[in-house]
Amino acid sequence: MTIASRREFLKAAGAAAVVAGSGRAEARTLKVPVGLELYSVREMLPKDFQGTLNQVHSAGYAVVEAAGFYNRSATDFRKAMDQAGLRCISAHYTLMLLNQQLDSIISYAKDLGLEYIICSSSDGMHRDPNAHGVPTLDDWHWRIDQFNRIGATVKSAGMTFGIHNHTPEFATIDGVLVYDEIMKRTDPKYVTLQMDCGWVYLSSHSPAEFIARDPSRFQLLHVKDMIRVPGSDEPEMPVMGKGNIDYKPILRAATHLKYYFVEQERFDGDPWVELRADADYMKNFNF
Repeated sequence: MTIASRREFLKAAGAAAVVAGSGRAEARTLKVPVGLELYSVREMLPKDFQGTLNQVHSAGYAVVEAAGFYNRSATDFRKAMDQAGLRCISAHYTLMLLNQQLDSIISYAKDLGLEYIICSSSDGMHRDPNAHGVPTLDDWHWRIDQFNRIGATVKSAGMTFGIHNHTPEFATIDGVLVYDEIMKRTDPKYVTLQMDCGWVYLSSHSPAEFIARDPSRFQLLHVKDMIRVPGSDEPEMPVMGKGNIDYKPILRAATHLKYYFVEQERFDGDPWVELRADADYMKNFNF
């Protein structure tokens, strides 16, 4: 099957699963605020922190997810958000940091007023701390145990813990798809799943298919557009609506969505023109 044929098949399969579950799929607009993952403006923030946040708001965003705090206290970071007219809902941390500094992370997050603490990546973490290289299925089971443990602690502090994916979560190890294990073994009471739809697409899977299995698991999404480049692991990343990802079945499936965050990882032109185009696209999106 060609890549194009596979893509169309997965789109149809995802949409069919949603329709089968709901009986019908009426066109509607998103009822959640337009969000931005601040990794998108990682090169601007160190140069003009407050000015960049002000421009994020001017570009059409209401909520953000942090990817670093630029040596600012929670009080100063929150003050800058308030001045810009933004709310910081969520923040990303690696599993290594969460294991090493969970108490201080929770304290900072509470002072900042976060609703979510998200594991951005578990790369490099093994059950055996002296191990290296590609993780085994046993390593992933150990990571999942860490997610459940951290999630219980975060919940007791009044916030929600979640897992963000890249492509390694869609590897098949010993005949087992890692993301299937994550969905099966993480405890829904303690762990939500923040699906990055772009990396799922790049892994040749259907975001809608996974979400439709259990929509309650998916409170957060990362949205971005991509075009696969034959012979390369690096996709093109155009603005929303200019790539090949069909978000209609994805958003129809995401019936428990609370927030989404646009993540424009690379820019082809003026960043603010592109970020405004992303925001406008999501504001006017019908699905």
